[in-house]
Parts: sequence; structure tokens; C-alpha cells
Amino acid sequence: MISWKNFDQLDAYGKLDALKGRVRLQTAMAGEAGAERVAKYSVPMACGYSYNFAAKEVDDEILAALAQLADEAQLTEKYAALYNGEMINTGEKRLVLHQLCRGQLGEDVVADGVNKRDFYVGEQKKAADFANRVHAGEITNAAGEKFTTVVQIGIGGSDLGPRAMYLALENWARQNGTLKMEARFISNVDPDDAAAVLKTVDIPHSLFIVVSKSGTTLETLTNETFVRNALKDAGVDPSKHMLAVTSETSPLASSTDYLAAFFMDDYIGGRYSASSCVGGVVLSLAFGPEVFARFLDGAAKADLTAKNRDIMKNPAMLDALIGVYERNFLGYPSTAVLPYSQALSRFPAHLQQLDMESNGKSVNRFGEPVDYVTGPVIFGEPGTNGQHSFYQLLHQGKNIVPLQFVGFKNNQAGMDMDIQGSTSQKKLCANVVAQIMAFACGKQDENPNKNFEGGRPSSIIIGDQLTPEALGALLAHFENKVMFQGFVWNLNSFDQEGVQLGKVLAKRVLAHQTDGALKAFSDLFEI
Repeated sequence: MISWKNFDQLDAYGKLDALKGRVRLQTAMAGEAGAERVAKYSVPMACGYSYNFAAKEVDDEILAALAQLADEAQLTEKYAALYNGEMINTGEKRLVLHQLCRGQLGEDVVADGVNKRDFYVGEQKKAADFANRVHAGEITNAAGEKFTTVVQIGIGGSDLGPRAMYLALENWARQNGTLKMEARFISNVDPDDAAAVLKTVDIPHSLFIVVSKSGTTLETLTNETFVRNALKDAGVDPSKHMLAVTSETSPLASSTDYLAAFFMDDYIGGRYSASSCVGGVVLSLAFGPEVFARFLDGAAKADLTAKNRDIMKNPAMLDALIGVYERNFLGYPSTAVLPYSQALSRFPAHLQQLDMESNGKSVNRFGEPVDYVTGPVIFGEPGTNGQHSFYQLLHQGKNIVPLQFVGFKNNQAGMDMDIQGSTSQKKLCANVVAQIMAFACGKQDENPNKNFEGGRPSSIIIGDQLTPEALGALLAHFENKVMFQGFVWNLNSFDQEGVQLGKVLAKRVLAHQTDGALKAFSDLFEI
């Protein structure tokens, strides 16, 4: 029997509170003791990754308390309830089924009279068939010429995840000969966004994907109209160049304004939708359906590891629990995600939405206020660029910010050379290794301006190369981490009411139904 209790009602809460602050990284990571921790505190992940948490402020006793927390909070049972089709999204009274897009983890899930796994696989096959026909020249523009570019029009989860995934694999696809079409993305209602993209693409040879589950998203429909006008100005029929990714009940679903429509449903939230048709259509067109299938396979493998009750064999759960310890007992309000891979340049932005929109809550699953802090602020940039930007604050600022590094032994492009005694990839890896130790141990100096206190905790996910499978596994790891943290905090991690108020007020402004300060601010922009 699953029990949904607030975090501070569990016995492990008091035990962890009593253990806080017992690990001093400056000592723990120094010398041979540090080398022993690096070897000991590493767990294997799916697709050849390892999760190393040697530079986190934990020891065996804290890990035992975290394992107790996982058991008390029934994390594996709640995960099983989710993938077996229980109503986990209490705010909207919905199932949560994004993992079902990439594999059957448990029982058949039947909702609305439909086997949902069959439904998701059917839409993936439909998208794959469409992409193959485009690549083969069976679906062409009016002049009988092949499409060369695909442009996704969406915002939030309809943009951040798919864009991050495309950028992560673009160079890999070029190197491996699987880049079928270049992809671009329009998200911001700012007309400069759409205009900039439209000026860089060959409009008569472009397909445009409109992504909106409801078919009513203001920014997306505005940008769709912007694009339709551009297509008309180019002398082409928009209905022959536009696709829809939407729900079967939306106004877009049966419209003749689209060349084809692909469907999602209410059981997959926007920020969790990269493995649905929201990501599947654009990634299949860009790289080919086989590459998208490999991406899904990597995610499925990571989902399987998340079923393990042993936290030392469940890296997503372990990562989540350490994050809870840092947030609630060590008092760290933010986390920096720092991929040492330029391909992951937009991955921190996606994780920012994934984490903050999921667990940025102050009430529990039943709408009751909680008496503890919940989700952290997430930010990040790729290394080594970040080292020359905000690392100054991370090293010597007054606030301690936990760090989540991601690094790879090999690059994607297959291009590198020896420069001054080492390759660029070796220099990149050397930098991330150096940063882990610099943050943990610091450096004493008589000059206060050059003194580094250390004690800045970090973990690192290490992979061989960022392939489609590896990308899928990395995405699923973080999705499952956020899920487990939401379970610990007794939150509903699958709605986002916090984004709604601004939308309502914006509609009032556009309808000139304003007064007071809202009208005064509107007048400043001459709306």
C-alpha cells in the first residue's frame, strides 16, 4: 500500500538532519583518501556511463540514511505506480506516461479505451514512415523538389527538449552521414525570432512543424501565422509545407491546413515530451527514424535501471537523494549543470525547465503547504566557456552551489589534433578533472584575494561518446532524478500552474481589459 507522506514526517528526515555537515571535502578528497573515494563512490549507468559522486559531501552513514529515506518514501513503489498507469498527476487528474513512449516497464496501460503503448508506437511508426518518404523524395514541394530543412514552431517543452536533442546530435550525424535535413526552431513570440529563422532557410524547400497539444498556445499560433504569411509571400501553399503535432481533440488535428498530423495526449507533459512525437517528428526528419529509435532505446535502458530498489544500482535515485540532502539539510538553494561538451549547449536550458517547472512547488500533492524547501534553481553552460564566465562566483562566492558535471572521453566529430603536447579533447577532459578537485579542495593563500576555501561539492556523469543511445540515457536519467525528488518532497511534479497566471493577464492586456498598475505598465509599451 503506497502512502503519500510529507518528507518531514519520515524517520529518515531526523536522521539526515543529525548527520548534516559531517563530511569535509577539503580533507576527504585530499591524498590517498581522495583516490579511494573516487574508486568507491562510482556507480554504473545505462549505455556505458558512470555516475561518480566522490566529491559530494556524503559518506557511508549518510548513504545508509538516504537508502532508508528511499525505502520510507517508497520511491520504487511510486515509480511502479506511475509506469503501471496510476493517476500520479493529481493537479490535472492525469496519468504520467512519458516512459511508455520508449518501452513497456510494467503492466499494459489502457486509458480512454486505448492501449497507450500501442498508441505511442503507432504514432512513432507514422512519423517514421513520413520521414522516410520525405527523405526518399516521395513527399516533395509543389515543384517536385526534395525538402532540405525542417523548422519546429513551439514553445516551452515543445521547443527546449527537441532543440537540445537536435543540437546534441547534429555534429554526430554529420560525422556519421545521417544528417538528412537541417533543423531550425522558432519559439519566442518576439517577431525577431521567427524573422531571423525565416531569413536563414530556403522557404520553398522547408517543412514547418506546428507543435501545440491544445492547439491554442498563443505564442505558437502567432508564430504559425507569421510563417504562413512568409510561405504565401514565397508563392507556395502553406498546407503543403506545414505539419501538426497535437492531440487528437485539438483544432489542429483534422484541419486541412496541414500536410500531416501526428498525435500526443494529455498523459505526457511538455517538458517530458522529447521522446514522444514532439521530439520524434523533427528528430526523425533531421536524422532518420533509425537514429531516433536508438535515442529511445538509450532512454529505455536508463528507465530500467530506475526500477532498482538498491540506490547503489539506481543512479537516478541516488543522484536525486543526494540532491535532496544538499537542498534540505545543507541548505544549498541552486545547482549548476555543467556539460563539458559543446553538443550539450542547450541541455542545461532544457533541464532548467524540467526541474524548476516540475518541483518548483510550495504545496504537496493534496494542495497543502509544505514546511520544507523543494526544487533548486537550475542554471548552467558548457565547459570550458563557463570557466571564463560565472565560475568565479562558484569558486569564491559566499554561496555554495552544488555542481553537476557531464563529460565524455571522446568527441563526436572525429576531428582533433595534438597541440602543445595534448589534443583538444584531452585539454577539455583535463579541465573538468581540475575543476572537480579545485572546487572540492580549494587552495590556501596568504593573499585573501587568491584564497580558495574549497568545500564546493560536485558529481560527474562520465560517458565514452555522445551517441543517440547515450543522449537518450542521459535525458532519462535527469527525468527520473526529478521524478524521484518530487516523490520525496511529496509534490505533484507533473503540472505547472505557475505558468498560467501570466498567460491570463497577457490576454487581458491584449483585450484592453486592464486597470491600475496593469494598465499603467501596458501604457508604457503603447499596447
